[in-house]
Amino acid sequence: MTIAEIYELAIKMGVDADPRGKKGVDKYLARQKKVYLDLPKSKKEDFDLESFKNPYSDTRILFGDPKTKVEKVMAGIDFDAGEVVLADRLNQKGEAIDLIIAHHPAGGALASLHEVMDMQVDLMVRYGVPVNVAEGVLSERISEVQRKIGPANHYRSVDAARLLGFPFMCIHTVWDNMGWNFMAEIFEKKEHETVGDVLDILRGIPEYKQAIKFKAGPMLFTGSEKHRAGKVVVAEFTGGTEGAKEIYEKLSHAGVGTIISMHTSDEHREEAKKHHINIIVAGHMVSDSIGANLFLDELERRGVAVIPASGLIRVKRGKGRN
Repeated sequence: MTIAEIYELAIKMGVDADPRGKKGVDKYLARQKKVYLDLPKSKKEDFDLESFKNPYSDTRILFGDPKTKVEKVMAGIDFDAGEVVLADRLNQKGEAIDLIIAHHPAGGALASLHEVMDMQVDLMVRYGVPVNVAEGVLSERISEVQRKIGPANHYRSVDAARLLGFPFMCIHTVWDNMGWNFMAEIFEKKEHETVGDVLDILRGIPEYKQAIKFKAGPMLFTGSEKHRAGKVVVAEFTGGTEGAKEIYEKLSHAGVGTIISMHTSDEHREEAKKHHINIIVAGHMVSDSIGANLFLDELERRGVAVIPASGLIRVKRGKGRN
């Protein structure tokens, strides 16, 4: 495969697993094109034309020739300059890594992370929150994330890759979508009696079994294992980063009883507790590993070797589920 083919595969698999569905993604892409057409000529040259075909601003080729042939990748969750140097050292020892793939974004993909958070509006609608309410609640949070990310050193790892001549890409919301879809298939399509029952199923998934051994497994943030689960949703797995804390009240009114989350701040925990929602925090790195593994399995089926690194809990499934 080439880097371009891996990138195109990522977009396809991300769309296939997107909570919005193919029609929802097409509507989003159409809105992006309209934004571009409505811009004055002076601003059009700065518009990210890649957003016409890629709905995920946090999934990008960060450095390297897209035509480069790839036979081996090093893939992981967070890649900073240290991981780039590690890949270079491994190549000195004969590994022949052609591409490094990070989950969490860097460069312009990090600077534009807030742009994918619009997906959370559609996710809330899926769970019963009116679209106008979801947009109203999330708009300020999206702006807050943009302001917080703004001062970061976005290109630190990208510059390290450039200086060492390492092709570098990040695949963020794509893998999160795949992780969300995997979990939604398990938890959202049938009823669960208690929160403890939900936790038992979660603990049985191979990545989470390993995370428990690492002391970083699932934990109950609010509620009790004896509580009845009610409507279970995987509401905090994709859409960029943590949403607005005010959404818990709206989800509670929509009938949600239990949320499975990658990670939850104390501020969000208190708000969920106030509205009697059980929150199961599945774990961040381990949950990111779910979508990563599903994608990397596909790369291996296509003949690309994978070296897992940087917190990735590698589990191979082939074409199976668990």
